[in-house]
Amino acid sequence: MPLALIATPTPPPTPDLPDGAAAVLRATLRGGPLARTAISRETGLSPAAVSRHTAELLALGLVYEPPAAQAAPRPGRPRVPLDIDTGYHLAVGVHIAVPQLTFSLTDLRGRVVAQELAPRRAAPAEVLRDIAGYLPGLLRRHAADRSVLGLGVVTGGWVDPDSGTVVENSALGWRDVPVRRLLGSATRLPIHVEGHARALAQAELLFGAARGGDLVHLFVGNAVDAAIAAGGTLLRGRRNGAGGIAHLPVPGSTAACPCGGTGCLQATVSDRVFAERATAQGVVPRPEIGLLLAAARRGDPRALELCRERLRLIAPAVALLLDMISPEVLVVTDAVTLYLPELLPFLHQRIAERTRQAPEQLVRPSSFGPQVLAVAAGTPVLAAVHRDPLALRTAGMRG
Repeated sequence: MPLALIATPTPPPTPDLPDGAAAVLRATLRGGPLARTAISRETGLSPAAVSRHTAELLALGLVYEPPAAQAAPRPGRPRVPLDIDTGYHLAVGVHIAVPQLTFSLTDLRGRVVAQELAPRRAAPAEVLRDIAGYLPGLLRRHAADRSVLGLGVVTGGWVDPDSGTVVENSALGWRDVPVRRLLGSATRLPIHVEGHARALAQAELLFGAARGGDLVHLFVGNAVDAAIAAGGTLLRGRRNGAGGIAHLPVPGSTAACPCGGTGCLQATVSDRVFAERATAQGVVPRPEIGLLLAAARRGDPRALELCRERLRLIAPAVALLLDMISPEVLVVTDAVTLYLPELLPFLHQRIAERTRQAPEQLVRPSSFGPQVLAVAAGTPVLAAVHRDPLALRTAGMRG
């Protein structure tokens, strides 16, 4: 039976169209509902060009014309607003973490429509088979007859989106896993593979704290990495290796790292490390970061101290990124600041000890709260659509 519609790449249209259509779509994303005259002013496109690109976007189901608010009649043609159509297209995504898989469906504004968790097996081939097998049921439960634009596959470590490969994720024990090749034929969906720090930086630029600006994003989980954006464009580096800070030295740390050294950032502050410390101290019965956070939220002083200790160890890396990049915004995505926001001033204080910048003004938690991994999973698909909307066409999918 038909499960959904998918959007797949087509040959590129006339060269001047994608940039103009993308500009109209992004202006609508930022300010919609927005009159065409306002879109013309914001983008610098002529009214005729805005009308042409609007017709393309309407035909693709990416924008729609919401009913205008009742107002007193005015001379001239009525101003019909334009807004993002969040009722037709969806992005499906999966975030691959050490403890579990997070599946999600997100709309064109990056809002989570559905989220489900599933256990993760160890071997990459098993994980990818599980993902392919899980998707039909997920779509039946939540997508109905809506268009599915593609599958985002997001994880930590060194990820090369150009080749669709997880080059190295030491937390998972993965190296040179060809995710796009293995999932593409199994799912019949366009596959967008990305590292979670870059995916969340893209999400912040599109939907969150730093729309189109200069941003640094630091992700701290079982994998620790960063992403840098200037003028709304991500820095990728050779083979998309920019942002690899897992082995940044932490002052005073002697934690052993799988790389053979000691004191590396990931080996010092990861979820696994602090969950194991909490278990060893008798704070929680099992080494699970969620149990540590729950104990801290109940007010357990030992759990709170471990959470503060993690922030103290993260602070030098944040200060270094602030001084090196001098961004407009530095977003820290980690479990402590997400679930214990009252500890954010403590992080600001520890950062301020190491920089002349103003962390209380520049450093903030993720815009997406507890749904952050679900948002990350779908963002590579959404970023591709907002970057080049006219590269899409719809086709039937059967399952």
